[in-house]
Amino acid sequence: MRTAVWRAENGGAAPKRVMVADDTMTADRAFGLASEGTALLWRGDFQNAKQLLLALARRVDVRGARKKSKSQAGATPAQPQVSPIESFNQHRLKRSQRARTLSMLLVPFDTDFSIPLGRAPDVAAACKDAWGQPTGRPAVTSLRELLGIIGAYEWRKKGVQIAALGERIHPHYGVFAPIRDEYVDLIATTPLPNPLPSMAFDIGTGTGILAAVLARRGIVRVIASDMDSRAIICARDNMRRMHLQEAVSVVEANLFPNGRAPLIVCNPPWLPARPSSPLERAVYDPDSQMLRGFLSGLTTHLEVDGEGWLILSDLAEHLGLRSRAMLLDWIAEAGLMVRDRIDTKPTHRRVNDKDDPLHAARAKEVTSLWRLVQR
Repeated sequence: MRTAVWRAENGGAAPKRVMVADDTMTADRAFGLASEGTALLWRGDFQNAKQLLLALARRVDVRGARKKSKSQAGATPAQPQVSPIESFNQHRLKRSQRARTLSMLLVPFDTDFSIPLGRAPDVAAACKDAWGQPTGRPAVTSLRELLGIIGAYEWRKKGVQIAALGERIHPHYGVFAPIRDEYVDLIATTPLPNPLPSMAFDIGTGTGILAAVLARRGIVRVIASDMDSRAIICARDNMRRMHLQEAVSVVEANLFPNGRAPLIVCNPPWLPARPSSPLERAVYDPDSQMLRGFLSGLTTHLEVDGEGWLILSDLAEHLGLRSRAMLLDWIAEAGLMVRDRIDTKPTHRRVNDKDDPLHAARAKEVTSLWRLVQR
């Protein structure tokens, strides 16, 4: 009997049923087993495993399209329209089911993170970046997760070009990449308080991008905070790359660092829902915990006449997940008032993608910078 370390970024348990598979297995057979919850430990050619994963993805998508077609064919004019929140929940459920099926194709690792399969690439550096040093034991993970690790490693090396900085930000594995420009541009272009703040806090810094923008705008000292150890390492690395380590301090904190600041910036996750993986924590904020924590703690950490800058999309409002009245109530309950709000329209590709299940909501989306002050 052989054992191996199970690797899963989302913390999910190892599959209960596993069978060995190789190049002789057909895509239809693999799809049937994966759909029933049987994981396939691959022992064939690595590149063939990648082709099989693509074939499984096509079958998942075709099955989903057929179900949608049958549902539409059986609909009657008297049936009520699906609400935005129902569309959102259905969309997340389908994505979860798709991910679960595709994660059933597994690949093995030797003790040094090498893959004992034909035509397998050298992924040791990418795995060390994601998982740390080898434990000296064989390991297993899903091929889908491994491909994500490889992609993240290449993205880290190449970086993401940020127009507002004129430089690249390098996201680490497990840290959300700044792929939308509009919220960064809001921080880069909104007039700073007068006189220029000598210090600012960046709450939930992630890659450190907003802290870097504030420093480049002339704020002498920026304290960037995050709870996630990967984000802290990532932000510090980015500050070194941009030679901003003297201006920006990255600290571990649950929201606010110690003390007060004349400017406090926060870009919390925009959707109040439960994340299914650590990476999704940058998108989903259960019960708006981070948003409400930022608002309720702002007056305690703002200097007199200071400003809190909240970056928030209204997509949650269009999806029926949170109302504008609710947000305004939380602001008032925190002893704050709105000095100004600067709005901008997102420009990412999903805005114009009519095949996106959430297109109706995305087409209306506005991202805002709320300038908050103490009452």
